[in-house]
Amino acid sequence: MGLPNERKIDFLIFGAAKCATTWLQNSLTATPQIFMPDPELHYFSDHYDRGAVWYRDQYEGYSDQSIVGEKCNTYLTHPEAAKRIARDYPDVRLILQMRDPVRRAYSDYCMLYRRGTVGDDIHRYLDPDKAGDERFLHNGRYAYHLRRFYDLFPTDQILLLAYENTISQPVETLRRVADHIGYSGVVEPPLEERVKNKNTPIVPLPLRRVLAPLRPLLDPIRHTGPLKAIRRAVARQVEYPELPDALAHKMADFYRPDVAELDAIDPGLSRGWRSFSD
Repeated sequence: MGLPNERKIDFLIFGAAKCATTWLQNSLTATPQIFMPDPELHYFSDHYDRGAVWYRDQYEGYSDQSIVGEKCNTYLTHPEAAKRIARDYPDVRLILQMRDPVRRAYSDYCMLYRRGTVGDDIHRYLDPDKAGDERFLHNGRYAYHLRRFYDLFPTDQILLLAYENTISQPVETLRRVADHIGYSGVVEPPLEERVKNKNTPIVPLPLRRVLAPLRPLLDPIRHTGPLKAIRRAVARQVEYPELPDALAHKMADFYRPDVAELDAIDPGLSRGWRSFSD
């Protein structure tokens, strides 16, 4: 069963990637009266042409919960997503969780490095002179992307959160989110552990490539005891390229105008961002 035609979604967490939005979703859905589909649907970014019926069908598992929302990080950065959301759900409550953009970009790079889709020349991916308009740096220009949303939605429909505050005050973050989405019940205690940890051992890339054709056969049994034991035996920690101080400072200079614009929207939001503390 998907979402009934007359049922609107109440909120969208629309970013940002590598800012603990999965933790936020999992913490919220621990409360029985809050429903969110999983995994990310990418409807308003990549699959809008599939139509509203397809979108509603993705809410399988909905059973008349009082609050319904979705989380998808590509909505922040896709140039058409804000317009599409405003067209279909003009009253939706919006939530954006951000972090120090220098650390966010490095974390995003590490995620793809872990997957084997980027190389170890970190300057190629994170140097503003070489990659200022590409994924890792461009996606952290929060104020730039937010302009599209503020052009279409009232300010009070958009809640801005800082990842650093969420880490230090998770209960307060969930309280603010609950208030924003109109949930007056008791929010369950937040998850204590990180959902994703780049230091978790992983099967080495060469072996993953060998096993890739077998994924349709292995995925249904990946969580069984024998397969878990094999994975533990072969998994290794990934050694990531370090972020040089000089490059981090260069990235901070790249982001500084955007952070200033963001602080004009929400004064003090970036207070915990160490890259901009000097």
